[in-house]
Amino acid sequence: MATATHNLSHYDPTSVPSGAGRRFALVISEWNLEITDALRRGARETLLRHGVTEADIVEEWVPGSFELASGAQFLLEAGGLDGVICLGSVVRGETPHFDFVCQGTTQGIMAVSLKFSKPVIFGVLTDDTMEQARDRSGGRHGNKGVDCAVAALKMAALKDRY
Repeated sequence: MATATHNLSHYDPTSVPSGAGRRFALVISEWNLEITDALRRGARETLLRHGVTEADIVEEWVPGSFELASGAQFLLEAGGLDGVICLGSVVRGETPHFDFVCQGTTQGIMAVSLKFSKPVIFGVLTDDTMEQARDRSGGRHGNKGVDCAVAALKMAALKDRY
């Protein structure tokens, strides 16, 4: 597994553009709340660490990961955002539901990003077990929320350059 050699919370802070003056939204799935709230905290703390103010972080909760794309679209339609970070957790079960949710969520988030030409960051853990999800939401592999906030800051800066 790729995460085994990469801690999701480790990055070079000097490589991250300032978030001062930027406005981001976090769209968070209520499903697997233990995991998604940890992802939310990691993303929020990282945005704040890089200059985004509390007032410039919008948080909205949606029922599940499948609804993340719609939530991101609603917020981008309202305007005034530099990007959206979608945070969710889908844990494999005994039916093909996992595959359908993961595929639809992935495609939906990408479609919203391309439609609005804004960073819409995919922060959805797709794990086989809750233990793996915990490991990636603040456990031994770090916090994917941190990784996603860094990606949002970098992508917003890239957009501004062109």
